[in-house]
Amino acid sequence: MSGQVFNILIVGQSGRLMYEAVLFAASLRHMSPNFQGRLIVAVPQPGHLWSQDPSIRNEPVLETLSRLDVEVIPFENHHFGQAYAYGNKIEALSVLPKDEPFVFFDTDTLITGDIGAVPFDFSRPSASLRREGTWPKPTLYGPGYSEIWRTLYDRFGLDFESSLDRSQPDEYWKRYLYFNAGYFYGPCPHVFGARFLEYAVSIRDDLPQALVCQSLDPWLDQIALPLVVHSMGGARDSLPDGYLDGSTSCHYRTFPLLYARESDHVVATLEEVCAPNWIKKVLKSYEPIKRLVYQGKGRRVRALFDRDNLPRREQAIRNKIKSEGLWMR
Repeated sequence: MSGQVFNILIVGQSGRLMYEAVLFAASLRHMSPNFQGRLIVAVPQPGHLWSQDPSIRNEPVLETLSRLDVEVIPFENHHFGQAYAYGNKIEALSVLPKDEPFVFFDTDTLITGDIGAVPFDFSRPSASLRREGTWPKPTLYGPGYSEIWRTLYDRFGLDFESSLDRSQPDEYWKRYLYFNAGYFYGPCPHVFGARFLEYAVSIRDDLPQALVCQSLDPWLDQIALPLVVHSMGGARDSLPDGYLDGSTSCHYRTFPLLYARESDHVVATLEEVCAPNWIKKVLKSYEPIKRLVYQGKGRRVRALFDRDNLPRREQAIRNKIKSEGLWMR
């Protein structure tokens, strides 16, 4: 349903994320000039869950965010923090206005098209399907995928059977609802956030027996997210293919990976967005952008790969870039 108004949330903090936040905001304003909602950068504040101040104190960054019509809103960490920074996306949802539809993006995302044309159905939440089978990792003697996921659905009183993709074989990871938490959306950030927090804290603090041999770090947000989506009537197919993680957004994750594997349009958008002097003045302070975008080393990375015949495993791409001395984040 295009033409609807919604808010966008990203999380920013000192270091890499504040530069990515500037780039995200600049790409949104450049590619979606008619976006009508609020763009909010939620910033964690210093406290006992942080050994150092995570907030943004860099004046040029703050001035640039302001010029890009970004609202910078602080929030407190009560459950996560430095020990599990991915939890910021859960606690930060509280800064958004209640009962207004929202989309959360990781800061390492580039907006590459008109976000207002994406046909979100906020009554049916969903999240990114650009993922691999990273969790769980069933052990030789069990439990398997079905038992692990069923245990979680049962804990929160959810119907496990209706979450399954029956076009996929039993005990294959794609049969089970699983997302990348690089973006997700829903009708009310407070309801979504409260449930996300409840599920994540419950799993962390009272580990189900079936999960004893499984790692929660860094996967906790991606373990709880499908449960939240399913509990709110969402699904894997709520959003048509081709928009997010497609023509409208790119979750690039690192700049070397962007140059190695993303489309010419994504690269062109990155370089176009970085070009204005007032943006360049801030972004060149971040070494990976300075070297890869402004000094042209990204083009060297790009020349190492054939986009039509990329290595199947991301680690092979990383290793090739590292061997050329061009890996940086």
